[in-house]
Amino acid sequence: MTFTLTQSLIFFGIISLTTLATRALPFLLFPDHKEMPKYVKYLGNVLPYTIIGMLVIYCFKDVSFIQAPFGLPEVISTALIILLHLWKKNMLLSIGGGTVLYMLLVQGIF
Repeated sequence: MTFTLTQSLIFFGIISLTTLATRALPFLLFPDHKEMPKYVKYLGNVLPYTIIGMLVIYCFKDVSFIQAPFGLPEVISTALIILLHLWKKNMLLSIGGGTVLYMLLVQGIF
């Protein structure tokens, strides 16, 4: 699919404005001098854990525990993520280590 110059300018303009709006809108809605509403604070505390839970469910949704390799790469990688996080409390290390181990297991062993 090829865009004309006008279509490209409109396309990238919309993307730029949307990105700018999503970055600026929180600062416009909740300036420093105003107290943040309780429900926004609540969502800020609850949503990160909810999203991580949804990602875990999404990652395991197509894993078959009754066919080889019986979900072993996923389970082993998840165990490493949990252990690394309990040990170092570093999310980047945990996710990165688990991803590297998963890729090694899937590409080289299973």
